Formats: sequence, C-alpha cells, structure tokens
Amino acid sequence: MFPFAEVLPLIIQIFLQTLTDLQFLPLYLMVVTIIAMQYRRAEKIKKDLFGVKAGGFWADVFMSTGFGLLGGLVGSILMVFIGLSLSESGLIYLWPLAILLMLINVRFLCFAYSGGLLSLSSLLLGFPQVSVPQIMALVAVLHMVESLLILAGGHLGAAPAYIKGAAGRVTGGFTLQKFWPIPLVVLAAAGAGPLQGAVEMPQWWPLIKAVPNGDAQNMAYMLMPVIAGLGYGDVAIARNPLEKSRQSAIYLGLYSLALLIMAVLAGKSSTVMLAAALFSPLGHEAVVLISRRSEFMEKPLYVAPGRGVRILDVLPGGIAWRAGIRSGDIILAINGVGLGSKSELEQLQQSATYPQTVDYYSYTGGQSRRGVFAAISPGRQWGMLPVPEENEDTYIELLQGSLFGRWLKKLWSLLRVKNL
Repeated sequence: MFPFAEVLPLIIQIFLQTLTDLQFLPLYLMVVTIIAMQYRRAEKIKKDLFGVKAGGFWADVFMSTGFGLLGGLVGSILMVFIGLSLSESGLIYLWPLAILLMLINVRFLCFAYSGGLLSLSSLLLGFPQVSVPQIMALVAVLHMVESLLILAGGHLGAAPAYIKGAAGRVTGGFTLQKFWPIPLVVLAAAGAGPLQGAVEMPQWWPLIKAVPNGDAQNMAYMLMPVIAGLGYGDVAIARNPLEKSRQSAIYLGLYSLALLIMAVLAGKSSTVMLAAALFSPLGHEAVVLISRRSEFMEKPLYVAPGRGVRILDVLPGGIAWRAGIRSGDIILAINGVGLGSKSELEQLQQSATYPQTVDYYSYTGGQSRRGVFAAISPGRQWGMLPVPEENEDTYIELLQGSLFGRWLKKLWSLLRVKNL
C-alpha cells in the first residue's frame, strides 16, 4: 500500500526548499526574473497601444508565481504518486532534441514532440535505451499542470492586438501569454539497496515497473526538488479571453489525461506503448490545430459593427472604464453625435469638451446604456482601443516562425536577387 500520508509531508518539506535553500533559491529567482522580463515586454506593448501606463507588470509576476507554486505542488504529488522517476525519463535526451525541433518550428520546443520522437526511436531502433512510460508520463503531468494553470488564470493580462490571419484579413483580438515558474518534487534513483532518506516504494508503482532494464524495482529512490517553467500562448478572436482560456484548458486537460492513462498502461503492453509514443506529438498537434481553427474559421468577435464603433479593450481605471464601457461594447454616439468609424471617434477625442455623454451597447448586458466621460487632463486619452478597420497598416501576423525557416527565407531571397 502506498504510504501517501507519510510521504506527503516530506513532499511539502522538499517543495519548500526551492524558496529557502540557497542551493535552489537562486535558480528559482532566475526563472522568476526571466518571466518578469516577458511580462514587462507585454506591459510596454499595452502602453504603446493606449498611450498611457496600463498598470504595473509586477502584479502579473506575483500572480503567476503564486499560481506556479500551487501548480508545482499538485504536479509534484501526482509525479510521486504514479512513480515518475526523473532518472528514467530520458531528460538528458529530451532537451537537446527539443531545441533542435525548435529550429523547425517554435512550438516544437514542447516535450510532447521531442518525447514522442525519442520514444519512437527507442521502440523502433533500440536507441536510446529509455523508459517510454516514464517519458510519456512526464509529458502528461507537465501538460496537466499547464491545463490547470490555464483554467485558473490563462485569461488574465490578455493583450489587445490587431491580428492578420491566413486569409489576409485584419481583425481585433487578444494575445494570451502566461508564464509560470514551477518548483517540482520528483523521484530520482539514489542507488541499490536501502538508503537513509529513501522513499519506501509501493509494490504497485506502475511506472517504476515499466523501466526497460528491470533493475529499477531494486533501486532506492530519493525525493529531490527541480525548477521548471511553463508557458501558454494563444489568441482569442472568435471568443473573449476567458472563454478561450477555458476552451484551451479543457482540450489540453483531456489530452494530458488520455496520455497519462496510456503511460500507466504502457508498461503492460508494447502496443499501448507504441500508441502512446504516437499520440504524444499527434495528439498535441491536434489540440493546437483544433484550437486555432476554432478562432480563425468561426465568426470573429472583434470586428466593426454595422453601426457605431466596437471597442476591443478598455484601460482599467481610465475615463471609458469609469463610464461603464468594457471590451466588446459598441459606442453609438457621443453628446448625441452618432459614430460610424474609428477615425470619427479619434477626432471627437481630440476636440472634446467635458463632461461628455456616451451612448453605447453593452456586450455583456445585451442592452443600450448611457455613461459620462468626466473631465480629464490635457493630452490624456479616453483609455479605450477600437477594433481595427479595413485600412489598418499596423498589425501582427500569427505565423509560426522558426529560426530554420527564417534562414531559408533569407537564403532564398539572396539567391533570387543574384539570379536577377
């Protein structure tokens, strides 16, 4: 029987070492710093869009750190519970392969792709000798933690953007980018025979029994802390950020649960082992494609309406926010003057006298409302960003770039110039 009640306090104790032990604290703070730099960059983009400071990015950093601690604790308990050993997970091969795959496409940095290819190589070619169930379980647990974090806060801090799709149409939307520092407690083989501080191995640990060389069951296993980072990137075009993050979390959660079940069963069946190795990259790719298709193939939400000006995003605490306007609302008139385009709204903002009455249609309330723009300091903006119009020349393109792809593109351009 698994001594869960005895091991849980030990997991928590070692988990907290990442915050107190000088051996792990610098590494953890380094990951937090890298994440802070990402949030600072996103903050700068918001400032450029609204013309004013959008808020402190440190709040996002602290929130992500808190979520990361909770997600790491959940992941640690799950890893130890199923017997996922870092020693047999092939981590020494996973990272180099993931970096090589990133040169083909940025999203291939994910362990779902490198883990699947590594497992297939081990099964079909016999090299390297790794535990396929352990690799698949590692991929599954990391994605399960990620799905929980996306569900809890994937929509927070979504950045508005003008997005150009594959068809060339520019629409409004949000880029969802979150980063979490993840401290984890994992099992690691410490040597043969009983050792002081070793975790008592329950007889039914399925993943330990699936190690190829068969010696793992005679090994002593220690609990040790490691530091990781998880990231989430997506776009919300046909849905608002909250709806999109929930959809992404559900898709990713189902994928990780299916892969974890296959990893546990893989030790008893070579067929399931092969199926898991194939499902790891193909299932993840299906999640990405389904999520993207749902945004670009369905009707976009943030486009110009037939009447008025739709608002893409509103600066919290700004003039428009205090008037009750929120993302998705449609500004119908200001001081009784009807609006028909984004440029008309911008002209009124430049020549406005206060107070201003604003008539708008509430997206969430489903009804027309009236608010008031109070007096503001000279040069200040209303703090709202309209959806793009057809003639927009500033936008981002959602193309999955890669270093290798950019090199080939530059090389092809040089060759064409020389031929001409």
